[in-house]
Amino acid sequence: MRRIPVLPTLVVAIAVAAMIALGLWQLLDRAPKKETYLAQLAANPAKPPIAFPARPDDTLLFRRTTATCAHPVTQRLAGAGAAGFRLIADCGDGLVVQLGTTPDPMFKRRWTGGPVSGFISHAPDARSLIGSLLDPTPQRLMLIADTPPLGLGANGKPDLTSVPNNHLSYAVQWFLFAAIATVIYVLAVRRRR
Repeated sequence: MRRIPVLPTLVVAIAVAAMIALGLWQLLDRAPKKETYLAQLAANPAKPPIAFPARPDDTLLFRRTTATCAHPVTQRLAGAGAAGFRLIADCGDGLVVQLGTTPDPMFKRRWTGGPVSGFISHAPDARSLIGSLLDPTPQRLMLIADTPPLGLGANGKPDLTSVPNNHLSYAVQWFLFAAIATVIYVLAVRRRR
């Protein structure tokens, strides 16, 4: 009978230990933090309105806010799923406002600015997943207007389900990877012997 190979066994054992550690990290660290964060976001709509924040702060998502857009610098249409397109105005000084939605991809009317109230959400981000991992700049915030001007359709309300919470599934994946690696290695060693 051949002996169990030491170096390959050690490499597989380290890899399996790392996968189990990653699964435990997702389950015992990341998942509870995300639950706390989601509870905070769920409570935000009931809190008093604040001035639109000057800097990105994800703990303020779904919080009621007010701002004044003195003069929009740019306005553009962006995809809005089933609602068609959303009109987004960049007011400068970090203020981005989603005014409302339209099914018309050629919508041309322009907003001249003024006071806006609504809730805080993320602004559209054109960075790819890899680009966002390499660029640590926080995602910009955007004010979603309560009352759409210019004959636009109403914006959707804050939706907590839009914030991903998949740490449990990540943990299960890491544990499955560890189990699969172990089974494959045991079968390979048995076949070799």
